Amino acid sequence: MFREEVAERYKEIQDQICDGLALADGLGKFEEELWERQGGGGGRTRIMQHGAIIEKGGVNFSAVHGKLPESVKKAFGVAEEDFFATGVSIVIHPNHPLVPIIHMNIRYFELNEQTRWFGGGIDLTPHYVFENDARFFHHKLKNACDEFNPEFYPKFKAHADDYFFIKHREETRGIGGIFYDRLKPDNTNLSWNEILDFSTNIGETFLPIYTELIDRNRDKPFTNLHQEWQYQRRSRYVEFNLVYDSGTKFGLETNGRIESILMSLPPQANWAYNVKPNEGSDEFKTQQFLKKGINWI
Repeated sequence: MFREEVAERYKEIQDQICDGLALADGLGKFEEELWERQGGGGGRTRIMQHGAIIEKGGVNFSAVHGKLPESVKKAFGVAEEDFFATGVSIVIHPNHPLVPIIHMNIRYFELNEQTRWFGGGIDLTPHYVFENDARFFHHKLKNACDEFNPEFYPKFKAHADDYFFIKHREETRGIGGIFYDRLKPDNTNLSWNEILDFSTNIGETFLPIYTELIDRNRDKPFTNLHQEWQYQRRSRYVEFNLVYDSGTKFGLETNGRIESILMSLPPQANWAYNVKPNEGSDEFKTQQFLKKGINWI
C-alpha cells in the first residue's frame, strides 16, 4: 500500500539523519524509545542530549492511525474520522550560540483515497543571523524545490514567512525556510509518487545543510553575553511552539505521546523583562532580520 511505502521511506530518512548527526557531533549518541499510541500505531523517538555540539536534539518517526477528534475534523473541514498519519519531525538545539536551531518536518496524512495530502518543510532559527549562512540555507532549499517545480520555492518560502511568525511579538521565529501543506496531484501537477519523491528529497536535504552550518560555526569563540542572548532567543522558540505550532496542537488533540510532542522545547530558555539590545550591537542586527519578505537568494 502507498501509506506503507511512505512510512518505510520516512524511517530510512530517520536512520540516515541520526547516523549523520551523531557523526557530525562526534560525542553524543541517540537514545531510542519505541512507543505505541493508544488508539493505533506508534513510533520511534530518538533523542540526543549533552553532545559535543547538540545540547538537545530529537529525530522522531511516527505512523499512527485511529479516530479524529471532533475539533480536528472541524479544523480540517472533513467529515471522515478514520485517519492515518506518518512523518519525521526534527528539532536540534545546539549548545553553541553561533550554531542555529533547526527544525524539519515531513509528513503524510490520509483519511481515504480522495482525502489525503503531504506537508512539511525546513526552517532555521539562528540565535545570531549570519547573512552568508542564511543565503546558503535558502539556496539549498531552492535547489531542492527546483528539481520538481520552479514555483515551489517562492510559494513555500512565503508560506514559511507567514507561518513561522510570532504574532504577539511581531517578529518571525527565525529566517524562515520553506513550509507547505496539503500537497496533492491536483495542486502540484505531480503524481502521488512524485510528491513522495519531493517529500523525501526535502528530508535528504536536511543533513548536508545542517552539518555544513555546524562546521562553519562550531569552533568560533563566544562569550557569556552570547549565551544569554541564546537563551533569550530560545524563549521565543518556546512561545511559538506552545502558542501557534499546528503540529503541537494536532499531537495533543489526537492523544499523541507527550514526550515526543514536546521534544521540540529547548533544555533551557530565559525570559528577561523588556529586553532591548543596544543599537548597532550584533543582537540588535539580528533582530532586524526577524521579519517577513527578506530575499535571501
